[in-house]
Amino acid sequence: MTIAVTGATGALGSRVAARLAARHDVEQLLVVRDLARVPAIAGIEAVEMGPRGYRDEAALTEALAGCETLFLVSGRESATRVVEHAHAVQAAVAAGVARIVYTSFLGADPDASFTFAHDHFATEQLIRESGLAFTFLRGSQYLDYLPVLVGEDGVIRGPAGEGKIAWVSRDDIADVAAEVLAAGGAGHDGNTYDLTGPEAHTFAWAAEQLSAATGREITFRNEGVQAAYESRAHLDAPDFEVDGWVTSYVAVGTGEMDVVSDAVPRIAGHPAQDLPGWLAANPEAWAHLKP
Repeated sequence: MTIAVTGATGALGSRVAARLAARHDVEQLLVVRDLARVPAIAGIEAVEMGPRGYRDEAALTEALAGCETLFLVSGRESATRVVEHAHAVQAAVAAGVARIVYTSFLGADPDASFTFAHDHFATEQLIRESGLAFTFLRGSQYLDYLPVLVGEDGVIRGPAGEGKIAWVSRDDIADVAAEVLAAGGAGHDGNTYDLTGPEAHTFAWAAEQLSAATGREITFRNEGVQAAYESRAHLDAPDFEVDGWVTSYVAVGTGEMDVVSDAVPRIAGHPAQDLPGWLAANPEAWAHLKP
C-alpha cells in the first residue's frame, strides 16, 4: 500500500509524513509543489506536482499513479479553494486511487457561521460523489494558532463572547491521521471524526493561560461583528479572508464550536493535548509574546 501525502512541506503534512516514516508497515510518496522544500526523511520518495498545485490536474494525476490512498490536506484559503479541491479529487479518480483521507473542519456545513466551513463541506460532498472510499478528519481550531491571535497590545479580539471551543493541536491531528492512513481503510472508511482537545473553554480563559505562561497580561476583548471588521480593515486582506477571520470567532460565540470529542484518545491512543500542556511543551510558539 502506497500513501500519497500532500502538504508535506507544511506544518501538518510534514508531521504526518514523519509519523508514517517511523512505521514499517506502509510506503508513502510525498506529493509537493516544490521538491527543494521537501523535509529530509530518509528513504522517502517525493514527486513534484508543479507550482500550480491542485489546479494542475494532469500533473497530479501522473504523480498519484500507483497510490492506493491519498492524504488530501486542504489547500490554502482562497476564493477558488473548492475548485482546486475538485481538481485533486478528479486526479485521484483518474489515477486509480482507492480512498481519500481529507483534512476537513469541525462543523463543516453550508449554513455554518464560519465561512471557510462552507468550503470544507463542499469538498466533502465532492469526495462522496467521486465514489472513492473516504475518511474525513474534522479538526477544531488549532492550539498552535492561539499565540498568533494576540495583538501587539496583548489583546485577543473578536466576536466570540462567552462561547467555548476545544482547540486541538496539529500534533494530535497528525497522530490520528497517521493511524487512519496506516490502517488502509480498515475500520475508518466512511467515517467522519471530530478532532478536538479534551475540554472546551472561552477565549478569556485562553488569555489567562497565555498570561500565566508568558508573564505578560493578555486579555480577550469581545467585539461586535462590525467592530471586528473595522479593527481588521488596516490589514488590506481580500474580503473572503477577512470574512473567515471574523466568522471564526462568530462560530465560537454561537456555540457551534462547543464540541468535545474522544476521537484523539480513541484513535491516537493518548490523551488530547490541552492548552496549558501545549504551552509548556512549545515555548518557542509564544516566545514573541514575552515582555
